[in-house]
Amino acid sequence: MKILVINGPNLNLLGKREPDVYGSKSLDDIMAEVKKRGKAMGLRVECFQSNEEGVLVTRIGECMGKYDGIIINPAAYTHTSVALRDAILACRVPCVEVHLSNIYSREEFRHKSLTAAACIGQISGFGGMSYMLALEGLASTLQSAKKK
Repeated sequence: MKILVINGPNLNLLGKREPDVYGSKSLDDIMAEVKKRGKAMGLRVECFQSNEEGVLVTRIGECMGKYDGIIINPAAYTHTSVALRDAILACRVPCVEVHLSNIYSREEFRHKSLTAAACIGQISGFGGMSYMLALEGLASTLQSAKKK
């Protein structure tokens, strides 16, 4: 199975940006761990990051027929992007939304996710481990679907 991990705006600043909220690991460090875990699970994992909403929308749209699943951290676009939500629904590839911090314990504007309802699940609050949990859940869901 082939999984694409998509990361949104400012996640390229991880390790430097608000380490008390997001941790001290860089995005590259976290993605290396995700790829390693994916390989151990027999998955092919690719990673992508952009600060631009349109680039993210385009990349999601290219997933149909190319990837079995998506893990997405839309970052700030979680709370603002109908375009990302529509792209997730349109591509018809199972998707899990991920957040490093617990968005429900932060500012109230972060409590609303426009993208979560387009996803099969959401994981937040476990730092870099959120991606690992999403990988496990997505792989399990995809394997169950194949058995049907």
